[in-house]
Amino acid sequence: MILTIDERAFSWFTNEFELKKPLSIRLFPQYAGFGQKHKGYSLAFSAESPANAEFIKEMDGITFYVEGNDLWFFDDAETRISIDDNGELQVLFKDLSASC
Repeated sequence: MILTIDERAFSWFTNEFELKKPLSIRLFPQYAGFGQKHKGYSLAFSAESPANAEFIKEMDGITFYVEGNDLWFFDDAETRISIDDNGELQVLFKDLSASC
C-alpha cells in the first residue's frame, strides 16, 4: 500500500478537522458512492485514535492510518489524495498490480 497526500490536500485536512495536533485520521472504505477502485465504496475519513492500525503515514503532526480489517480496500494500489481544480478533495487510485 502506498499513500500520497499532496501539500494542498494536507492543508485541507488541517482546516477541515480543526483539531489540535497531534491528530490521527483514519482512512476507511464507506459503502456509498460509485467508487473508482471498488464499485459501491468510496474513501471516508474520521478523526479517531487507531485500534489496530496496519498502515501508518505521519505528516507534520498528523497520523494517517488504515485499520487491519480495511486493508483490502487499498490492496495493489497507490492512493493519491489531492485537491482538484475546483478546490475539492480528490482521491485517485493507481493500480500497482499491473506494474509487477
